[in-house]
Amino acid sequence: MTRVFPEPPFDLESASLVDSRAQPFKADSCVARGMSLDLERVGVHDSVETVFPPEELATYLAAPSFEAAVIGDDGIGGCDAVVTLEHRDAFLECEWVHSIQAGVDRFPFDAFSAHDVVLTNSTGIHDRTVGETVAGYLLAFSRRLHDHVANQRDRRWGRPDWDEAFTLPGKTACVVGTGTLGSGIADVLGALGVRVTGVRRSSEPVPGFEEIYPTGELLEAISDAEFVIVTVPLTDETRGLFDAAAFDAMRDDAYFVNVARGGVVDQDTLVEALESGTLAGAALDVFEDEPLPEESPLWGMDEVIVTPHCAAFTRDYFRDVGDIVRENVDRLESGESLYNRVV
Repeated sequence: MTRVFPEPPFDLESASLVDSRAQPFKADSCVARGMSLDLERVGVHDSVETVFPPEELATYLAAPSFEAAVIGDDGIGGCDAVVTLEHRDAFLECEWVHSIQAGVDRFPFDAFSAHDVVLTNSTGIHDRTVGETVAGYLLAFSRRLHDHVANQRDRRWGRPDWDEAFTLPGKTACVVGTGTLGSGIADVLGALGVRVTGVRRSSEPVPGFEEIYPTGELLEAISDAEFVIVTVPLTDETRGLFDAAAFDAMRDDAYFVNVARGGVVDQDTLVEALESGTLAGAALDVFEDEPLPEESPLWGMDEVIVTPHCAAFTRDYFRDVGDIVRENVDRLESGESLYNRVV
């Protein structure tokens, strides 16, 4: 499959801050900042092993114009560019850092800017994967698949009560964040007959969403949805966005889904809402503390699906990341704007 890279500027709402730091980065600016247009060595940091084997990406990136190699922390200094999952202070000595994730809240933007380090991310590759994962959550709840998995583990033959299972057509899902992730979710859920509404900074229409609410009307937007799905980035504005007021505004038969960042949700308040029956259940891929501590009550809740921050995982992940890196190498050589530039 050939990935088409849109010309910037584009909407980074689901992955990074939508401000001046998300504008296209001109290659001639690299020259002005002393960045070489001819990369000699690109390092694939071994932190990506959490998601895929770093050797796979290094092999995929191999090109006559530069060397691609797997590196540890001690090899950062010998690289012009690094592809990574985690942040290291040594990256401030590189020219360019690429995050294999869309979320970049772990990287110190001000320090990158002060050291003239370019940061790009992987926004745009997770729409279908996360969309299908979210659809899986909704289908599990509606068709009671999580109950059947639990029953099988206990060797128990148990059927749902007559009024437990339901179908998705006609149900409403409110997606909070209509960027790449949100739009991918809307595409998949729409094909299942779900009515999809969205919340974003403005109320301008977005393809795939039947209705859009501005962020100031969040509580109204989520008040009549059977599913509330969060995809926004973690910023000062979104930290703790889902608090007691938000959960109180939701229907008591609604399910909450978080594929954004754990810090977007007041997790203790979420636990209270689940324990009190204010919510029907939740599917959570991200948490305030990861891995989720063993003592967390979320593990033992029948109507909670816990996944280990892997909603975007796919066997093609390294190829998708590699295509963005290759595209940006080509853009550097031709003097075009970098794709997915954040800093």
